[in-house]
Amino acid sequence: MMKATLAQLNSHHAELIEPKIKEHRARIVRTTGDGLLVLFVSAVDALRCAVEIQRAMAERNAQIPVDRQINFRMGINVGDIVEGASIHGDGINAAARLEALAEAGGICVSSRLQEDAQGSLGRLGIAFEDIGQHQLKNIGRPVHSYRVLLDYRATAKPMQAPSPAPALPDRPSIAVLPFANLSGDPEQEYFADGMVEDIIAGLARFRSLFVIARNSSFTYKGKAVGP
Repeated sequence: MMKATLAQLNSHHAELIEPKIKEHRARIVRTTGDGLLVLFVSAVDALRCAVEIQRAMAERNAQIPVDRQINFRMGINVGDIVEGASIHGDGINAAARLEALAEAGGICVSSRLQEDAQGSLGRLGIAFEDIGQHQLKNIGRPVHSYRVLLDYRATAKPMQAPSPAPALPDRPSIAVLPFANLSGDPEQEYFADGMVEDIIAGLARFRSLFVIARNSSFTYKGKAVGP
């Protein structure tokens, strides 16, 4: 199974991801396991490339069983970088944290990129969903974040389009709330969040359950929730 997954991942990279990155005048700076750090000349090019890849991945996944599908999360930010032996800086750190906020198969961007991309919404056929301020790890100030709505068909005023009421699921629903870090060690916060994400991912494999997305359940992080 591991070899089949690796072969499938390599196929996605060779046939889709790397050609798209090249097409949009970008370069791969670093690879970390199944992750990529990609540097773009233009913020709009970065968004267009991410949208095209995620839409193409959705089409590819539609052809294979759910348990064999590979989904990517993407985070995009605009910021200064420091080049030396390696490329680093708060702009890159923020992009990595935004990726963690994205849903599987989704894209999350900073407010800076959202502002730069406003003129391209119609051509891309997307909209942005404001998910508020987020205190990202190792970033000094909260980052205002947006989720990209990939299936949105732009109208004259895409940001003002009313959100449709979600359909009620016809199966049991379950939400995994963030764990409270009782250790007193702030470094354990990341570990606790990772455990919750693993549980959510595991439950999502059961088709008989409707599992609430991480971004929804984590809105209760740090809040007292009654019965």
